[in-house]
Amino acid sequence: MLAATPPMGWNSWNQVHCYELDENVVKRAADALVSTGMRDAGYEYVVVDDCWQAHTRDADGNLQPHPSRFPGGIAALADYVHERGLKFGLYSSPGTDTCAMHYDEYPGTLLGSLGHEQQDADLFASWGVDFLKYDWCLADINAGLEPVPAFTHMRDSIAATGRPIVYSISEYGRYEPWKWGPGIGNMWRTTDDLFAEWNSVAGVIDQQLALIRGPHTSRPGAWNDPDMLQVGNGNLTDDENRTHFSIWAMLAAPLFIGTDLDALSPIAREVLLNTAVIAVDQDRLGKQATVLAERDGTVVLDKELTGGDHAVALYNSTGEATTISAALPGSDHYELHDLWTGARTEGSGEISALVGPHCTEMFRVTPR
Repeated sequence: MLAATPPMGWNSWNQVHCYELDENVVKRAADALVSTGMRDAGYEYVVVDDCWQAHTRDADGNLQPHPSRFPGGIAALADYVHERGLKFGLYSSPGTDTCAMHYDEYPGTLLGSLGHEQQDADLFASWGVDFLKYDWCLADINAGLEPVPAFTHMRDSIAATGRPIVYSISEYGRYEPWKWGPGIGNMWRTTDDLFAEWNSVAGVIDQQLALIRGPHTSRPGAWNDPDMLQVGNGNLTDDENRTHFSIWAMLAAPLFIGTDLDALSPIAREVLLNTAVIAVDQDRLGKQATVLAERDGTVVLDKELTGGDHAVALYNSTGEATTISAALPGSDHYELHDLWTGARTEGSGEISALVGPHCTEMFRVTPR
């Protein structure tokens, strides 16, 4: 099964956006995933986002890489990534334009896949693409498209290539893709873009908590995606970075780093390489957390794991430290593993901790 666990990797957009993207940035990211141990921790996809394209298709209608930014070509870049034991991803869109053409004034003509779906899918497969981010980019406005048939068209085009390509739908949750995404994509965006500031992270968490209360949760091969990680970016504090990563893991969200891996602070690197938290995200059962308790800006999340363990997160969205407590159903006696400090203790009945502002305490609970 493709995407049996939430896909993990690096995506170029949050680091360099449009105009700073080139093949050297991508190669450095691939090398850093290996040298930092991130590849071995599960970050396997290297995804080139928007602005890799030349400004026009060639005479045969094929997309072309930007000649000065990607002089070696996309196939050679994919080979570079594959040689390092990683997988390669690329970006396209279902309409006539890409997002950068609208929002970043990227010059181009007909760089979206409309009318070229099979041609583009065949080209991507021939280049060795393993992951496709397919970004809506106002396709309803610029091309009069509807999302379900448009995203289905590219799904069928990918399938016809015979190459296993993880298919990431990006339409920001505006058309409720959690209702129709399973069976079309392997993951789908559930929110607008996430920014490297606390209000944005907290707002997306609130949106996801509302979503997981309903029936449309993730499962193996089909994942809700609250957007790429901003860990290491902007003015997020260390506690806010830990909260961001903890909640994404509890949500069984895809984990795509979006920062310069060579410039990470030691603490941000530690967050992204916390294998105990990653294991919660990557648990083969594939369940999202449920809300166990909620009060005055604090939330207790509970996630069932393979083998009878549970992950529990105590999340404090407020600006004041507060004690968060919750009874653990079915756990008369348990071992409690603090996934951020590594401490192990024995407990029974209730779990409780003093949680700092914008902080999350996260535990693995093993019944005894």
